[in-house]
Amino acid sequence: MTEIEERLRQAATPDLDRDRVLGALARRADDAGLLDVAYAATDSPLGELTVFVTRRGLLRVAYADEPIDSVLADVAARVSPRILRAPARTDETRRELDAYFAGTRRSFDVAVDWSLVRGFAADVLRQTARIPFGAVRSYGQVAASAGSPRAYRAAGNALRSNPIPIVVPCHRVLHADGGLGGYSGGLDRKRYLLALEGTLPA
Repeated sequence: MTEIEERLRQAATPDLDRDRVLGALARRADDAGLLDVAYAATDSPLGELTVFVTRRGLLRVAYADEPIDSVLADVAARVSPRILRAPARTDETRRELDAYFAGTRRSFDVAVDWSLVRGFAADVLRQTARIPFGAVRSYGQVAASAGSPRAYRAAGNALRSNPIPIVVPCHRVLHADGGLGGYSGGLDRKRYLLALEGTLPA
């Protein structure tokens, strides 16, 4: 919760619908061009996900075990402190995630805001975003497609710090021998996503 949201909650009278007040605030801030980053939570088979969007696109997807205060602070410091919970601005992303988990969507159409990644890491993640549903690549293959065939360890580091898991499908990158490798959300989540897509290695 951002500082302004906390102040509004404290100031609101007990019988006032605080979510309605916060929603109205977010709409007014958005209409005035003062809302740079909107966020909202959504349920998933992997636990609650919090999605962050800017006018350029999807900025961040956070798993429930990432402390939301830390994620908010990071986004505020690196992108903009003008952040509010605004579910309406995140509806498109949340609908696409729901459809993906329901098995009715194989690719994401939402635009991506790459503001949180730079340099080789950005190249790696852009190449990873092109791996199609039902396919996997090795760390070396991703590194090569990003322009540095020998930088597979650096590619692994970039994938582990992917700010947009699931939509930028770092779970589709494995060791050359078929081993799972790592995953920022934990290997159980990686196994689930690969099984959902029918590509879980033996």
